[in-house]
Amino acid sequence: MTERIYTAVLDRFEEENAVLLLEREGELVDETVVPRAMLPAAGRHQDAVFGVYLADEESMEFSYDPDRTRERRDAAQSRFDRLSRRLGDEESDSDEK
Repeated sequence: MTERIYTAVLDRFEEENAVLLLEREGELVDETVVPRAMLPAAGRHQDAVFGVYLADEESMEFSYDPDRTRERRDAAQSRFDRLSRRLGDEESDSDEK
Protein backbone atom coordinates (compact mmCIF):
# COMPACT_ATOMS: atom_id res chain seq x y z
CA MET A 1 0.00 0.00 0.00
CA THR A 2 1.22 3.49 -0.76
CA GLU A 3 1.35 6.29 1.77
CA ARG A 4 -1.61 8.66 1.76
CA ILE A 5 -2.08 12.11 3.21
CA TYR A 6 -5.53 13.60 3.79
CA THR A 7 -7.25 16.46 5.48
CA ALA A 8 -9.81 15.13 7.94
CA VAL A 9 -12.71 16.95 9.55
CA LEU A 10 -14.25 15.57 12.74
CA ASP A 11 -17.88 15.11 11.81
CA ARG A 12 -19.28 13.54 14.96
CA PHE A 13 -18.76 11.19 17.87
CA GLU A 14 -20.46 7.83 18.14
CA GLU A 15 -19.93 6.63 21.69
CA GLU A 16 -16.14 6.36 22.11
CA ASN A 17 -15.42 6.66 18.39
CA ALA A 18 -14.81 9.68 16.19
CA VAL A 19 -16.17 9.80 12.63
CA LEU A 20 -13.79 11.68 10.34
CA LEU A 21 -14.55 12.89 6.83
CA LEU A 22 -11.44 12.53 4.68
CA GLU A 23 -10.72 15.12 2.01
CA ARG A 24 -8.11 15.39 -0.68
CA GLU A 25 -7.67 18.62 -2.63
CA GLY A 26 -10.88 19.99 -1.09
CA GLU A 27 -13.04 17.04 -2.18
CA LEU A 28 -14.65 14.51 0.17
CA VAL A 29 -13.12 11.14 -0.68
CA ASP A 30 -13.86 8.83 2.25
CA GLU A 31 -14.99 8.48 5.84
CA THR A 32 -13.23 6.66 8.64
CA VAL A 33 -14.03 5.80 12.24
CA VAL A 34 -11.29 5.80 14.87
CA PRO A 35 -11.25 5.61 18.65
CA ARG A 36 -11.62 9.09 20.13
CA ALA A 37 -8.45 8.51 22.15
CA MET A 38 -6.37 8.36 18.92
CA LEU A 39 -6.99 12.05 18.27
CA PRO A 40 -4.87 14.80 19.79
CA ALA A 41 -6.66 16.09 22.90
CA ALA A 42 -6.89 19.68 21.61
CA GLY A 43 -8.81 18.51 18.54
CA ARG A 44 -11.42 16.35 20.22
CA HIS A 45 -14.32 18.59 19.20
CA GLN A 46 -16.74 18.70 16.31
CA ASP A 47 -15.42 20.29 13.09
CA ALA A 48 -11.78 20.04 14.19
CA VAL A 49 -9.41 19.80 11.21
CA PHE A 50 -6.51 17.34 11.13
CA GLY A 51 -3.74 16.35 8.82
CA VAL A 52 -3.89 12.56 8.51
CA TYR A 53 -1.01 10.40 7.39
CA LEU A 54 -1.82 6.78 6.55
CA ALA A 55 1.19 4.53 6.09
CA ASP A 56 -0.95 1.37 5.96
CA GLU A 57 -4.35 0.09 7.11
CA GLU A 58 -3.15 -0.15 10.71
CA SER A 59 -1.03 2.98 11.04
CA MET A 60 -2.59 6.45 11.16
CA GLU A 61 -1.05 9.64 12.47
CA PHE A 62 -3.12 12.74 13.23
CA SER A 63 -1.98 16.31 13.63
CA TYR A 64 -4.55 18.85 14.83
CA ASP A 65 -4.56 22.08 12.80
CA PRO A 66 -6.11 24.85 14.94
CA ASP A 67 -5.55 27.52 12.27
CA ARG A 68 -7.44 25.61 9.56
CA THR A 69 -10.12 24.72 12.10
CA ARG A 70 -10.61 28.42 12.89
CA GLU A 71 -10.55 29.38 9.18
CA ARG A 72 -13.24 26.82 8.34
CA ARG A 73 -15.39 27.84 11.30
CA ASP A 74 -15.10 31.53 10.35
CA ALA A 75 -15.90 30.81 6.68
CA ALA A 76 -18.96 28.75 7.65
CA GLN A 77 -20.16 31.50 10.00
CA SER A 78 -19.69 34.08 7.26
CA ARG A 79 -21.77 31.99 4.81
CA PHE A 80 -24.47 31.56 7.45
CA ASP A 81 -24.51 35.31 8.17
CA ARG A 82 -24.82 36.17 4.45
CA LEU A 83 -27.70 33.70 4.02
CA SER A 84 -29.44 35.06 7.11
CA ARG A 85 -29.18 38.62 5.81
CA ARG A 86 -30.51 37.56 2.41
CA LEU A 87 -33.46 35.74 3.99
CA GLY A 88 -34.16 38.78 6.15
CA ASP A 89 -34.16 41.01 3.07
CA GLU A 90 -36.60 38.68 1.28
CA GLU A 91 -38.94 38.70 4.27
CA SER A 92 -38.80 42.52 4.42
CA ASP A 93 -39.61 42.71 0.70
CA SER A 94 -42.64 40.42 1.09
CA ASP A 95 -43.87 42.42 4.12
CA GLU A 96 -43.88 45.60 2.03
CA LYS A 97 -46.17 44.11 -0.65
